[in-house]
Parts: sequence; C-alpha cells; structure tokens
Amino acid sequence: MLRNTALSCGLIIGLGALPLQAGPLVQMQTSAGNLEIELFEEQAPKTVANFLQYVDEGYYDGTIFHRVIPGFMIQGGGFTQDMQKKDTRAPIENESGNGLSNLAGTLSMARTSAPHSATAQFFINSVDNPRLDARGSQHGYAVFGRVSKGMDVVSTISSTPTTVRPPHRDVPQTPIVILGIQPVTAPMQAPQQQDTGAQ
Repeated sequence: MLRNTALSCGLIIGLGALPLQAGPLVQMQTSAGNLEIELFEEQAPKTVANFLQYVDEGYYDGTIFHRVIPGFMIQGGGFTQDMQKKDTRAPIENESGNGLSNLAGTLSMARTSAPHSATAQFFINSVDNPRLDARGSQHGYAVFGRVSKGMDVVSTISSTPTTVRPPHRDVPQTPIVILGIQPVTAPMQAPQQQDTGAQ
C-alpha cells in the first residue's frame, strides 16, 4: 500500500509541469485493473484524434501489453494474445515537439526509428523518461495523455514476470489483456433546488 501511495505522490509531483486543463477522459479496462487516462487534445490534437478513432473502432479490445520493462515503461495496443500483430491505419505525424515531457504516468506513442511511423501502439512511462523527449530538431516520442487514476495498476503490470517469445523480448508470461477502452462521460450534476423560504 505504501508503494502505491508513493507512486501516486510521485505522479502528482512529476506532472507539475504538465497542463492542468481538463481534456477528454477514457477508461482502459485491463486484466490487471482499470486505468483512467486524460488526453491532451490541445497539445497533441492529431495524436489524440488518431487514438480516439482506434478506441471508437474497438481496435484495442483484446490486445495486450506485449512489452514490459521494469523501471522504464509498459507498451501495448498492437498485438493479440497469440502475438499476432494487428493491421493499422497509415502512420501519423509526430507531435513530440508539443512541450510535454515523458514523465511517470504519461501516455506516449510508440514508433520505430522513423520519426513519423506511429500508428496504434502506445506506452505508459512508469518512471520519468526525459531522454525520450524531442531535442531541438530531433523528434522524440509524442506525449498525448496521462494516467489520472490507476498508477497502482501500472505498477502491477510493470512488475509482472516477462519472457522471450522470439523475436519479441520482455513479453509478460501471463498476458496482460486490454479488455476495452471507452470514453468517460462526466457525471451530471444534480440541479440545485431553489430556496423558497418554506419551512
């Protein structure tokens, strides 16, 4: 419990430089627990739109976190439980120069060494990884959201035992499945009753 509390405190402190305005929320349901994720639509509009389109299509349902590296990040959104890579739409523009940093709890786009190669896969930074940020004209990995609830689940996934499933390394021995991702609708506030003065 103390470990989870420390992670939560670290997240609050570590994200101090990130924007605080409310963005779209999604809930990611996994076999290890649920995450609530705030998306930075203003800073990464193309990336968020791309992600939400995959969400709306149900693309992520049944995919797994296929790459887990303790003390670094957890990556998912592209492979089925039998390690079959899913087809994707065309790659998107890299928005890593948006001023956001790969801090603990942030959601970023996975890609190859080609800067504009991101499609559907994403990763969640389990620690601060500023080396993944853009540097001058050099592209980094585009941050487009953050975990607002559920860093304890990220910690659980990060500590899961992994194995090698050639040609893939760092694959959880027991699949961590993304059961689904859905937009979160803000709860409606109950209308306030007017004070009529009646007793």
